[in-house]
Amino acid sequence: MLVAPSILSANFGKLDDDIKAICDGGCDLIHVDVMDGHFVPNMTIGPVVVNTVAKVATKPLDIHLMVENNSFFIDLFAHLKPKYISFHIESEKHPHRVIQKLRALDIKPAIVLNPHTPPSAIEYLLEDLDMVLLMSVNPGFGGQKFIPNVIKKAKELKKLINKYNPNCQIQVDGGVNDKNIEELKKAGVDIVVAGSYVFGASNYQNAIESLK
Repeated sequence: MLVAPSILSANFGKLDDDIKAICDGGCDLIHVDVMDGHFVPNMTIGPVVVNTVAKVATKPLDIHLMVENNSFFIDLFAHLKPKYISFHIESEKHPHRVIQKLRALDIKPAIVLNPHTPPSAIEYLLEDLDMVLLMSVNPGFGGQKFIPNVIKKAKELKKLINKYNPNCQIQVDGGVNDKNIEELKKAGVDIVVAGSYVFGASNYQNAIESLK
């Protein structure tokens, strides 16, 4: 299991220290939630903060766009060379175009599904993706309760991935902790995003290791 702590739950008063601590603590990716206040009812961070994160981080960035204008935001962050940029299928009329743009920038494309969106919505995109992110909370705010139906959804998605693109990874974001991590792994999940579980712990390394 790969672990991607979400800096949405970090202490922004000591963000440098928190980034260093999760990198030293054994995280695999740094999950960066970018919200525009339109697609979701919250605004988070922009290029200035993400630039700072990239300078401090010793692990790859995993940028999750919760925005209406995906191409605009991709242009803002492409120079940081994140490993993944994920965008919501619900916010994009031309997903193939965005996927091709990310490929041209040498960034791994990923698509996000909100809790109500079925895996079948991206069946004909799977061949072109490196990752699918399943939201196990409604996007917009950290610290929400895990939606159990994502387990069933992950199993359905895994079947489609095995059919179309076995190399595509499954990521889950929202309410992940040591109580549901086993079920997620059995359902075929490869990467978990953990915000409050990691940054709410007294020892980040112990929290990351407990998920692994």
